[in-house]
Amino acid sequence: MMYKANQLLEKVNDYIASLGYKRPPVGLYEPIEYTLSIGGKRIRPLLLLMAYNLYKEEIDEALTAAAAIETYHNYTLLHDDLMDKADLRRGIPTVHKKWDENTAILSGDTMLVLAYKMMSMCPTCHLKTVMEIFNDTALEIGEGQQYDMEFETRNDVTEDEYLEMIRLKTSVLLAASLKIGAVLAGAPEEDARILYEYGVRLGLAFQLQDDYLDVYGDPAIFGKKIGGDILCNKKTYMLINALQRANNTQRAKLEMWIATNNCNEQEKIKAVTALYDAIGIKELCQQKIESYFLAAEESLTSINIEESRKSILREFALSLMKRNV
Repeated sequence: MMYKANQLLEKVNDYIASLGYKRPPVGLYEPIEYTLSIGGKRIRPLLLLMAYNLYKEEIDEALTAAAAIETYHNYTLLHDDLMDKADLRRGIPTVHKKWDENTAILSGDTMLVLAYKMMSMCPTCHLKTVMEIFNDTALEIGEGQQYDMEFETRNDVTEDEYLEMIRLKTSVLLAASLKIGAVLAGAPEEDARILYEYGVRLGLAFQLQDDYLDVYGDPAIFGKKIGGDILCNKKTYMLINALQRANNTQRAKLEMWIATNNCNEQEKIKAVTALYDAIGIKELCQQKIESYFLAAEESLTSINIEESRKSILREFALSLMKRNV
């Protein structure tokens, strides 16, 4: 059968809940259980299972790999939250706030080991390929995080540099999830390659959409306060292109707001957004999102599988992009 997204989400949540990390030392495993129980959209394990389901009817054999991907993703969040000094994740205290920084590091490291342990439980015939994908992806995500940190102190980041950073930090894990799902299902090698390409393109559109919604989204739909990237001067597609395309007056104003630490938050968000509007950044970002989304759709269309089997994946991608089917 072809599983719908909500059915796959239920299976993933039930499987993760069944892992049960109620064992000593409690101080190590309780934060892991806490992190994994928060839930969320489970985008990456769902993509893995959807790719698997394109080729095989029953998906239970892929649940361990899906849980491995989700555990790995949450390990990165523990460390990201610590590096970003973030107090909340999905509306509840982050591990380093609820416990302490050392706990976030050690429990995060343990989650990484658990993720590798689960991923290595895949069938022997696919083990080498799957672990190569997983290893390469883990290295790339670390590279992306390093670039992201370096960009914090630079005002000359180019669009190409930024797109490469988000490819590494965000897109490759979506792409790897899809490719691993396809490999485990015994998909043709070319299909697995195209699904990886699809994931990269979808991931780029997804992250650019996140940049866009942080400025122009509805807080009730977006799920967090608008303007957070502006307040922390985050080098997003929006800010990078604004700095590059602004005239001298506009650039001076942008640089003034970037250099301003103590200011009225709403005043800064309003002023920078107005500059984005004047420079044409809103339309520029919309066009870039659309181009990556259409490129992703081209990849999915090119896979030689009947269209009806692709519908669940296609609908899920549309929901990620907050579009109507």
